[in-house]
Amino acid sequence: MNELSDIALIGLGVMGKNLALNMEEHGARVLVYNRSFDKTQEFMNSEAKGKNFDAAKVLGEIAPLLKRPRRIVLMVKAGEPVDDLLKSLSVFLEPGDVIIDAGNSNHIDSERRVQFLEKKGLLYVATGVSGGEEGARKGPSIMPGGSAAAWPIVRDLFQAISAKANDGTPCCDWIGSGGSGHFVKMVHNGIEYGDMQVISEAYDIMRRLLMQSNTQAAEVFAQWDKGPMASFLVEITADILKRKEANGTDAVDNILDAAGQKGTGRWTVENALAFGSPLTLVAEAVFARSLSAMKEERIVAAKIFDSPITPKADNSTASINSMLQDLEKAVFASKLVSYAQGFALMRDASNAQNWNLDLGKIAMLWRGGCIIRSRFLEKIRDAFAQNKNLTNLMVDPYFAGVLRDVEPSWRRIVSHAVLAGVPVPALSSALAYFDGYRSSTLPANLLQAQRDHFGAHTYERINEPRGKFFHSHWSTTTSNESLTFEEVK
Repeated sequence: MNELSDIALIGLGVMGKNLALNMEEHGARVLVYNRSFDKTQEFMNSEAKGKNFDAAKVLGEIAPLLKRPRRIVLMVKAGEPVDDLLKSLSVFLEPGDVIIDAGNSNHIDSERRVQFLEKKGLLYVATGVSGGEEGARKGPSIMPGGSAAAWPIVRDLFQAISAKANDGTPCCDWIGSGGSGHFVKMVHNGIEYGDMQVISEAYDIMRRLLMQSNTQAAEVFAQWDKGPMASFLVEITADILKRKEANGTDAVDNILDAAGQKGTGRWTVENALAFGSPLTLVAEAVFARSLSAMKEERIVAAKIFDSPITPKADNSTASINSMLQDLEKAVFASKLVSYAQGFALMRDASNAQNWNLDLGKIAMLWRGGCIIRSRFLEKIRDAFAQNKNLTNLMVDPYFAGVLRDVEPSWRRIVSHAVLAGVPVPALSSALAYFDGYRSSTLPANLLQAQRDHFGAHTYERINEPRGKFFHSHWSTTTSNESLTFEEVK
């Protein structure tokens, strides 16, 4: 083996193999390594056979076989395995070499790793990669962040292997410093959780209230995919609902209704709490999966409580079509809320971490390759282009107009579902968030009074500047006396 490789990839799982094949197809000579050499040999003797691939048997072989500055992509399980690999690899590398973590790492870990490696003179790229197996092979959305000096070294290859939007623009651009790339990918996955839950609730309404067959529901989703709600998830939902197994049964009906998660949805909610950013729809989507996993408990509960679920009384074609039109608008509004909450979280995190995220640019990175790619991402880009200080997508003139238009339909759908006993945690949470956000007054004044009464937690007053706090003497005055208060400095 005389020729040096352009880049190395460690971890030949499904994503790793497909990403390696993608890089080789775009002109790179790729060196592969897996902890189990049997897996490396299997890859070299099958998918990689006859192509520009080399293999390393041990970690120490990687550095001598790479062109400088060395570029090494990690596609391994997040957490401790990444830390162990970085410590082992860094011994063999030189200043200026680049390590790229393309797994679903926690952004907090990525922040720490950037500092750890930069102290050694190494460059670290913490990059989100979205699109699953097919995206990795044919072109994912790539969200790199970390050591800015590494971007010129990896840019051409990253943009070559990434998905391309309809205008040919690569769905890959530099996100920012530290763990920003992995944070953005995490939020992408959080929005994905919300999006999938909203779509699933729409399907549940179709089958349990409107008595639509899977074939009929598939046609509805296929029609939705031709309009403003066109997206990858709506598209594959139509495909899923059409599929039958060998015995003629609908494939979706043979799948147990107990969902799992890999952690990024939970991380998104935890970070929303940490940054004080209300991410209610995504939180409900995460908890909906947790509730679904309680299958045995739900079966017991179903025997105890009479189900109020009854099909819609008026099942005429006109009535069903009217409700389907309402449902489309309710789903669109809720999907918009999912994106609005996600982008608000990225804004809050960017301000706290000094990442200076370009939210409009991030929307463009999601137009191709990734799971939440959808038609209205360009509208999101336009919203931030028109107002760089936009606080929430819902108040952008275009999206505000959409929400005003669909609001009556949204309320009707949530009402129908609640009265019929069909659980719609995401659709109803999205509506509650919208109502809370657009309300100039909320009952938090009473909440603050309660906190001050039992714990002297203080409160702000409507006739005083924000930032001045007061405490009332609840325990030293009676209900017949005027309540006294004082400023707390």
